[in-house]
Amino acid sequence: MSKADTSVASTDEALLSEAEPVIPPEADDPRNERTFFRGKLLRKIRHFMNENGPLAAMFAVVFVNLVGFGIVVPLMPFFAQSLHAQAWQVTLMFTTYSLGQFFAEPYCGRLSDRIGRKPILIVTTALSVLFYMLLAFSPNIWIAILIRFFGGLSSGNISTIQGYVSDVSPPEKRSGRMSLIGGAFSLGFVIGPFIGGMLSHEGGGGNEFRLPLIGAAVLSGIACLGVMLFISESRQRRSKVEAAQPNILKTAQEAWRNPVMVRLILATLCYMAAFAGLESTFGLWAESRFHWGPKEIGAIFLFIGLAAALMQMVFMRPLTRRYGESKVLAGGLFVFGLSFALQGINHINWLITPIVMLGTLGQAVIFSSICAIIAMSTSPDKQGAMLGLNMSTGAIARITGPMLAGYLFSWLGPDAALWMGAGLTLPAALLALQVGKQQKRHAHG
Repeated sequence: MSKADTSVASTDEALLSEAEPVIPPEADDPRNERTFFRGKLLRKIRHFMNENGPLAAMFAVVFVNLVGFGIVVPLMPFFAQSLHAQAWQVTLMFTTYSLGQFFAEPYCGRLSDRIGRKPILIVTTALSVLFYMLLAFSPNIWIAILIRFFGGLSSGNISTIQGYVSDVSPPEKRSGRMSLIGGAFSLGFVIGPFIGGMLSHEGGGGNEFRLPLIGAAVLSGIACLGVMLFISESRQRRSKVEAAQPNILKTAQEAWRNPVMVRLILATLCYMAAFAGLESTFGLWAESRFHWGPKEIGAIFLFIGLAAALMQMVFMRPLTRRYGESKVLAGGLFVFGLSFALQGINHINWLITPIVMLGTLGQAVIFSSICAIIAMSTSPDKQGAMLGLNMSTGAIARITGPMLAGYLFSWLGPDAALWMGAGLTLPAALLALQVGKQQKRHAHG
């Protein structure tokens, strides 16, 4: 063979060796399929974590954070009373917290669109640690009310969480994943109030609630560490020019021109006012009607959370696939309103829990459905701002709802706040039905 032929042959051999990499003989050994580290189980787990890992991490963070929040909420009326608060001051504690959320939610939502979700979550959960600790050692009701305002500022991260879930979810999975995060909220309310009730003890001057509040601070600290260690950023940091977001007034004007958004925001206003009124007066109502205390209130939240988690994690996705988000939202609002009316005529102790669970089944689908519809109706670069606007609207309702409920409670009696809730959910359900019609009209051009 000539020198040229030898050169060609060697080149061909080199190309063949590159095209056909050598496969180790053990790679196709059938025994590898039976080993855990190379078998099908690990591949399935790896595939699941690659697809759902960010959502699973956020689920865990939300759960831990909401356990801490859940510890505090049912104890607030009794904590305020331990500081010699009157009924209107009890509801004022809820109102000031929501006022803080009103200012924080739209700002945090817009800022997270620009700088990313993770920094906002780290800062807000870290600040929650501080304000829970300060509340635990509050010397009087007015200092406690002021701390609750700043605590509301630090909790203005719900729109950021919603934005994160929307970022990591394809459109066809967004509604279901929003419901899973809603399930994390509900599971937090399963564990939190129960822990709060168990940790509280007989005492005076608010000392009996110090341990639950310190526990809430510890859990917020764990949530902050979880964000730092396990949450990966879902948005690329952009400059102010690239990510210029309208202020809340311009965002509101844009929402007002959108027939779907305006109905959702009005529905949020009505529903959240009813819910906030119930939340702020339920402990006072149960104490007045049935002489319940912190432990009984904490125990009932166990059943509330179980019902909500079951609805959101098991039934929510099949229901939305079959009926659509708007019909599920309307049905949830109707059931939620019905529970107010039933509780208003109830005078039997053991019926309180079943009626509350019925209302929870309805309430569990409302939050997730509204968030999913907003995400579907808004461009990705404005989702944080629009979700923030919706949460800000909810904060307005959480300001006015407890004030109105507390006034009706003092003026007309314990059941008046329940009838207020029943009356507010009816227009919210009608607005939800109109959302579905507007969506169909938009889809058909």
